[in-house]
Amino acid sequence: MTDELPHTLRSDALDNRERILEAAREVFATEGLNVPMREIAWRAGVGPATLYRRFPTKETLVTEAFTGQLRACHDIVDEGLADPDPWRGLCLVIERICELHARDRGFTAAFMSTFPHAVDFDAGREYALKAVAELAARAKSTGRLRPDFVLDDLILVLMANSGIHAPSPAARVAASRRFAAFAIQAFRASPQHAPLPPAARLSPVPPVIPVAPARTPTAAPRR
Repeated sequence: MTDELPHTLRSDALDNRERILEAAREVFATEGLNVPMREIAWRAGVGPATLYRRFPTKETLVTEAFTGQLRACHDIVDEGLADPDPWRGLCLVIERICELHARDRGFTAAFMSTFPHAVDFDAGREYALKAVAELAARAKSTGRLRPDFVLDDLILVLMANSGIHAPSPAARVAASRRFAAFAIQAFRASPQHAPLPPAARLSPVPPVIPVAPARTPTAAPRR
């Protein structure tokens, strides 16, 4: 029994860690990064002490949760760079990056944030941005990307893309594909009206109407 106990503890710790990361990815994807750590612990079925033991700060949790998405982002830009046609490679990057961010709202927020203690995550983001900048320079040299395009234009597209609200993840991805097609047409040096992807049915976001607090009746003054 004593020989098996350390292995059991290590297995439990690993299970807790994976449950925490899974819960974090799910809640960050649907609600963004402002979810309290205690709620993530509750969704993962662990106590706050267990969560903080594995991830002392939200920064460590966020960067660990989105390591896979950042790796996928690298794969996309590397595929775009490898295309012998830089304009086609840039279009692929825009389409695939928008879809990646549409599937996971939390990743957009993480990608746009600065994490002073997460050196690897920041370095990974810088790699992706520099790769896109290099690809854009190549596309400009072919005359197919408009000469006034700057990297901030793509950042603007990602920020707008993250604001898509839809009744389902599939509808959000479909809307993202159509939005990416609009962006690509805007970035083209000589605009061409290519067919757009199918439109997605979107639901408007209901306005938040403040409710006035109920007034407590006051007793009539004594005469």
